[in-house]
Amino acid sequence: MHQNPPDLRPDLARATVPDERRAGQPTIGMVSLGCPKALVDSERILTRLRAEGYAISPDYGGADVVIVNTCGFLDSAKAESLEAIGEALQENGRVIVTGCLGAEPEYITGAHPKVLAVTGPHQYESVLDAVHGVVPPSPDPFVDLLPASGVTLTPRHYSYLKISEGCNHKCKFCIIPDMRGKLVSRPAHAVIREAEKLVEAGVKELLVISQDTSAYGVDRKFAEERGHRAHITDLARDLGELGAWVRLHYVYPYPYVRELIPLMAEGLVLPYLDIPFQHAHPDTLKRMARPAAAAKTLDEIAAWRSVCPDITLRSTFIVGYPGETEAEFQTLLDWLDEAQLDRVGCFQYENVEGARANDLPDHVADEVKQDRFDRFMQKAQAISEAKLAAKIGRKLEVIVDAVDEEGATCRTKADAPEIDGNLFVDEGFEALKPGDIVTVTVDEAGEYDLWGRL
Repeated sequence: MHQNPPDLRPDLARATVPDERRAGQPTIGMVSLGCPKALVDSERILTRLRAEGYAISPDYGGADVVIVNTCGFLDSAKAESLEAIGEALQENGRVIVTGCLGAEPEYITGAHPKVLAVTGPHQYESVLDAVHGVVPPSPDPFVDLLPASGVTLTPRHYSYLKISEGCNHKCKFCIIPDMRGKLVSRPAHAVIREAEKLVEAGVKELLVISQDTSAYGVDRKFAEERGHRAHITDLARDLGELGAWVRLHYVYPYPYVRELIPLMAEGLVLPYLDIPFQHAHPDTLKRMARPAAAAKTLDEIAAWRSVCPDITLRSTFIVGYPGETEAEFQTLLDWLDEAQLDRVGCFQYENVEGARANDLPDHVADEVKQDRFDRFMQKAQAISEAKLAAKIGRKLEVIVDAVDEEGATCRTKADAPEIDGNLFVDEGFEALKPGDIVTVTVDEAGEYDLWGRL
């Protein structure tokens, strides 16, 4: 499970929200677990609560009630969510639970019967009602104004931009459609307006997220409203005209994804494609209920690179899926050799309660999963190391994420926050500040990170 790091979790450290509390002001704590999509939900909840007069506490002790936004995708994620709920109960005692695991209220209350309320994913009104029931709002109309860009739990210079909810796919290993429903796209004009406000507030990088980004607008039949068409290509082009970096996440390899690549070549959006291939063997993909077209995928990758040679490809894979043979796994390794992806993540398959994959025959032994994971990551690491070594001597544009006494931590256009590598500058960095975009020369490369100079 992707858990927000300590410096992005307001229950553990600072949050980018005002920390002053006026006399008698009700105060909320927030624990945000899971993926960036859940983080956006947390930001929306906090924004609504701030507008109603609530303060945001950076620790458990200062909160009148704590909201735990959970993840429920994998059993390990469920366990971590339950642990976080238990910690909040121990430290504060008054806890409201929301998020993906909230779709299974009996599972939560069975482990923690003292929670005050449980709501499901993106049920903002239910969360607000639960908060009101525990600690009523007490707004001061002269003080409590809705911030122009809302409450953010990320650094000021980048922000996640969620364009849709839900998913129409029926992958056998996934229960997200059961938890979050079918695809529901936001109107394009609403997305653009939010992006405009973020850029006006100083955001330098927009990270476009959803469950299925390339399907954006399908449910709206790609309708045009107020001058903006609900189609991922049109949306990407419109976002690219705002002057910020635009990074696309969770893009399924539909045929019209190729229409995005010229926008990357033109510089309108970052030459970065986060695309979940999951596997390469057609039989494995068929058991996953995913498109089984690995050979055509290699052709697509070659076509993308011919149009945009600097494109960075990120993907995730599952090893040890039920029925995966050694031959099927070797096909995946061979495919990775040919595809030469820049950024790769890998998961060992595990059952998820309610997923159809649980009932498949021939589950793979844990020790075999671990062996395949190690072999896969060894190959992926070697590819990453070679690709980064090839960047030594190049001048790259980077965005500064943090500066301390030891140096500046930056990211290139090929690096998304929290999941990819960094570029470090340890000389002449003193004048840099988070959000700066500067050009550096790469001096050194490691397995996943780069070092450079201004």
